[in-house]
Amino acid sequence: MAFHRCGRRAVFAVVAVITGAAATMSGALAQSYPAIENTEDRPDPWIINGCVIAPKTVCHNADLRHADLRHANLEGADLKGANMARADLRHANLNGADLSGTNLDGADMLIAFMARTNLNGASLRGANFKSARLPKADLSNTDLTAASLENAWVKEARFKNARFINTDLQETKFYGADLSNAVFDGVRIRFAIFQDAFMEGCKGCPHDWQTGVAQWSQDPARWEPGPQ
Repeated sequence: MAFHRCGRRAVFAVVAVITGAAATMSGALAQSYPAIENTEDRPDPWIINGCVIAPKTVCHNADLRHADLRHANLEGADLKGANMARADLRHANLNGADLSGTNLDGADMLIAFMARTNLNGASLRGANFKSARLPKADLSNTDLTAASLENAWVKEARFKNARFINTDLQETKFYGADLSNAVFDGVRIRFAIFQDAFMEGCKGCPHDWQTGVAQWSQDPARWEPGPQ
C-alpha cells in the first residue's frame, strides 16, 4: 500500500514537471511571437476611381466594383447609379445614403448601417446583408434574388415590388415593413418575424403569420413604414 502511494506521488511529480515545462515553453513562444493587429491606413483623401470616399460625397455612376470599403463612412453619400458589384462594405456607415439604381450584386454588407438608405431600384442579387441594420430604408423595386438578409433588422423598411427569389430571410426582423406587391419564391423564412408587416398584393408572403390585429390596420392613413 505504501509502495502504491509512492508510485502515485512519483507520477504526479512527473506530470507537474512536464506541465511546468510546457507552460514555460508556451510563455517563451508567446514572447517570441507578439500579437499581430490587422490595421490598414486609408489614404487622405481616400479616392477610388475618382470618387472621394467620405460622408455626403457625390459620385453618380461611379465605378466601385470590388472596392474595399470596409468601415467606410459614407453617411449621406449620393451614389446614384454606381456600379458597386462585389464591393466590400462590411461595417460601413451608409445611413441616409442614396444608392438608388446601384448595382450591388454580390456585395458584402455584413453588419452595415443603412438606416433610411435609399436603395430603390437597386440590383442586390447575391448580396450579403447578414445582420445589417436597415430601419426605414427604401428597398422598393429591388432584386434580392439569392441574397441573404439573415438576422437583418429591417424595421419599417419598404420592399414594394421587391423580388425575393431563393432569398435567405432566416431570423430577419420585418417589424412594420411594407411588403406590398413583393414576390416571395423559394425563400427561407425560418424564425423570421413579420409582426405588423403590410403584405397586400404580396405573392408568397406568409399572410397567416400574424394572428392578431396588425397595428397599421388600426389607422392606415397614419401608417408610414419607410421614408417619404
